[in-house]
Amino acid sequence: MKSHIRYKGYEVAPAAQLMPNGLFAANLTIEEPAASNGKAYSFDALDYFFDEEHALAYAFRWGRMWVDNHQ
Repeated sequence: MKSHIRYKGYEVAPAAQLMPNGLFAANLTIEEPAASNGKAYSFDALDYFFDEEHALAYAFRWGRMWVDNHQ
């Protein structure tokens, strides 16, 4: 499952990927604003969760912290 959120001008797209062992990997893609340079950053398997919603929430929280530290 994927979500797409705009946070402080950045596109933050957390995703939960079901792994063969039944856990969900928290993945994340962050795109900088086009006015900056439009770079995209991808982070796979930030951590693993039993629940898909927890994986998405964790990835989004992680993405917000990344954006806050890169402004």
